[in-house]
Amino acid sequence: MDRGIDVVALGGNALIPSDGSGTIEQQRAVTAQSMEQVADLISAGRRVIITHGNGPIVGNILERNEAAKDRIPPMPLDICGADSQGGIGYMIQQILGNVLHRRGLDAPTVSVVSQVVVDAADDAFERPTKPIGPYYSAEEARVLSAEKGWIMKEDAAGKGLRRVVASPTPVEIVEAGVISRLLSQGVVVIAVGGGGIPVVRSNGMLTGVEAVIDKDRAASVLATNIGAERLIILTNVERVYVGFGTDAQKPLMRVPISEIRALYEAYEFPAGSMGPKIRAAIDFIDRGGSEAIITHASQLREACESDAGTHIVPDGA
Repeated sequence: MDRGIDVVALGGNALIPSDGSGTIEQQRAVTAQSMEQVADLISAGRRVIITHGNGPIVGNILERNEAAKDRIPPMPLDICGADSQGGIGYMIQQILGNVLHRRGLDAPTVSVVSQVVVDAADDAFERPTKPIGPYYSAEEARVLSAEKGWIMKEDAAGKGLRRVVASPTPVEIVEAGVISRLLSQGVVVIAVGGGGIPVVRSNGMLTGVEAVIDKDRAASVLATNIGAERLIILTNVERVYVGFGTDAQKPLMRVPISEIRALYEAYEFPAGSMGPKIRAAIDFIDRGGSEAIITHASQLREACESDAGTHIVPDGA
């Protein structure tokens, strides 16, 4: 039986319908579809770690913070990220556990609240770019900036101003050793939700920081830390394309690392969409991974069994 390790990074469309309002009923329905395919991997003997995004859920938590601030002290961003990990992890854990039980598979499932170390000297802290939370009017933004020291920027769509925070590069998954031990016992692990809780280490001590880590790059670090063979990134397109949205659009199927690196360095993949996923895949292969797959959430099974999706592999593989 195949006992290789897969890290499956769920994008938002694997949890929340793109055309829905994000009610818990909708989230459960979409997550159930995704978990059926994850269960197929487990049935095939793969050891699986699931990571997931937390937008727009963490934004909702931040908005509740502001709405109730006169009655309940607002929590910092690292605590909000931990809250989202717990809620989303619980939902995935329960739904996948039910799917596995129905199939007669003995594979306990657990969520691990995960901390991700970042460098306190990362340049991202000097140039925050990641928008979080609700939109504000110019006056609201001015008051919040004065009261809390938030950096506010105009939204490109003209909806108002939003708070922006740093998005530093993930360095290390604090709980990687625990996750590895759980995997060795046959446990399916849900970890590093929303990119993980950003922390800095000083003299061996960890402290949370106000930042948001890219979820796919964090999943890539996790995959390396626990010795995964495959990193599978689920998104809202079937494959990666060059010339996306143009008449010259072309799908990428099986791509050696040198080719995808050249395309990435030529700015073929936008920073706000496919760029971080390609960077995560490149990093994973560079650090010894066997294969990175990028595909639509509905094609997980097909991508693992055939040439569906985009497969990024070492040169000569």
